[in-house]
Amino acid sequence: MEFEPVIGLEVHAQLNTKSKIFSPTSTEFGGTPNSHVSPICLGMPGVLPVLNKEVLQYAFKTAIALNCELHPRSRFARKNYFYPDLPKGYQISQYEEPFSTNGWLDIGTNGSTKRINITRIHMEEDAGKLIHDNPGNSSFVDLNRAGVPLVEIVSEPELSSAEEAVEYMKKLRSILRYIGVCDGNMEEGSLRCDVNVSVKPEGSDKLGTKAEIKNVNSFKYVQKAIEYEIKRQILLLENGEEVIQETRLFDSNKGVTFSMRSKEEAHDYRYFPDPDLLPVVIEKEQIEEIRNSLPELPDQRLTRFKEEYNLPEYDAGVLTSTKEIADYFEDCLKKYNNPKIVSNWTMTEVLRELKGEEDIKAFQITPDKLGELLILIEDGTISGKIAKDVFEDMLTSGKSANQIVEEKGMKQISDQSELENIVSRILADHPDEISRYKAGDQKLMGFFVGQVMKETKGKANPKIVNEILRKGLSK
Repeated sequence: MEFEPVIGLEVHAQLNTKSKIFSPTSTEFGGTPNSHVSPICLGMPGVLPVLNKEVLQYAFKTAIALNCELHPRSRFARKNYFYPDLPKGYQISQYEEPFSTNGWLDIGTNGSTKRINITRIHMEEDAGKLIHDNPGNSSFVDLNRAGVPLVEIVSEPELSSAEEAVEYMKKLRSILRYIGVCDGNMEEGSLRCDVNVSVKPEGSDKLGTKAEIKNVNSFKYVQKAIEYEIKRQILLLENGEEVIQETRLFDSNKGVTFSMRSKEEAHDYRYFPDPDLLPVVIEKEQIEEIRNSLPELPDQRLTRFKEEYNLPEYDAGVLTSTKEIADYFEDCLKKYNNPKIVSNWTMTEVLRELKGEEDIKAFQITPDKLGELLILIEDGTISGKIAKDVFEDMLTSGKSANQIVEEKGMKQISDQSELENIVSRILADHPDEISRYKAGDQKLMGFFVGQVMKETKGKANPKIVNEILRKGLSK
């Protein structure tokens, strides 16, 4: 029997606010354990939570960007469970009345577009963090993350492969970063997901029993965890065993998932409206104000790059993969307005040097400096080959292209008479090669060009050299 996977993702995105969702405590990553806490974070008796207005704005931005239906009235609920990193014994989340539902996100798959529906997006607070890497049998609790604002984005079970799940995560991350609500730093836990995986007989409408893999925090691990879980469930069914509904964890060192606990149902959490928080009510005018504040989204920018700059689909896709790269490209065009050439240099030379897309803001060669370099190629001051050397020098020295070219005497030789003299000497020294060229060996043109470049240390203008050689060899 053939099986097909059914995958849904619950993505937790940390919102880029400076303070927590219900307290003024800092959300900064990396502080000394338990230094970013307050009585509210610690769940002390008698404290009252107050909703951070910026969290609400960021949450609605997210829902609008993901095509969701917005609900002007929503309500926070208490999700009750007991764990050492949850100081109150409950997590403030949203349950029956989330602020948004019924959205969608388009992903590219196998050369076509697939729409993945989003069930709901709701606001909630993060829990703390357990630290196990200590000598002995003790574990520590760091509550710096407790109360950090999150939105949970729940997809429908419409993903059909690990590759689709990764593409969905990448697209979602790109949108969140474009609109500035989440930095998408998966290593720091700003973006992580719970993966729901089941398998069913191919063509069947009946879904199989799902397992949930908790807190997967990289694209690589999402793919590996799903691939392993699909194989594990298929093997169980082929051996006549049942798949158990449970929560599992992914061991990134071994590349396997393992059981954590039996899967809870909603009633296990005993949800009820939080009595300390009033319902959240937002006016239509406020929603429209948030909608109008949204920047151009990735798909919109990709379409514009193709239409306005006449770029191929691939180029436009690479350049709009992050807002920072797209901004770099357009800033360079302000200096040198040739979209295809700027695209080529950005995708090859620039992106090759970057350790990650975030680095482009601090990249040594600014858009203005790259534009200046490309102008030197166009006006014939340097050749494209020399430009690559200048680019490398710009990286190490921090100097502008003009400075480097002047200081190192790298200007291209474009003087017609000087190049004619050089070509004449080379042709005079190679009579045999001239005879072979005239006999039909056209590849020798490259040999003659190479000799001129060797003589001029690569500074000869190749266009002029080719013209002079063609004339000389036609005599």
